[in-house]
Amino acid sequence: MLGPVAKWGLIAAAVVILLPLLMLAVLSWTSRRPSTLGLAAGKLRRCPDSPNCVCSCDDSAGHSIAPLIWQGDAQEGLRRLTSVIATFPEARCETSDHPDYLHAEITSTWFRFVDDVEFLVDTAAGVIHVRSASRAGHSDLGVNRKRVERIRELFQASR
Repeated sequence: MLGPVAKWGLIAAAVVILLPLLMLAVLSWTSRRPSTLGLAAGKLRRCPDSPNCVCSCDDSAGHSIAPLIWQGDAQEGLRRLTSVIATFPEARCETSDHPDYLHAEITSTWFRFVDDVEFLVDTAAGVIHVRSASRAGHSDLGVNRKRVERIRELFQASR
């Protein structure tokens, strides 16, 4: 039988453990598709100040990442990217009116956080620009950068 101090200790431990998990779940459930998706002046948008975004069109420290190298037809590049994205669990590609642009939503398994991953083919430069950003939270613990590097690896291997 537990005494009153031990019971309160267990209750406090449960709150300390469960409250952050509940807060993460609420943050995930309330995240909405941002209005800042898509192109601005023909380019992918720069990242916000938070460290949960990487973009090849952003040269600021912590956000900059190299674009994917691609020589060839834009539609073929986007088709290959769509195939690569399909290998990620909980990923889905969105439709777009822009012929050289692709948007995908990738949802994390545990807390159901959604990240927006965007691609823009620049045939003149021979690259596909990429932007990956978390919808919720401040830090992503490097998840977006790691994902883009994994996409790069799979994209190059798909040749």
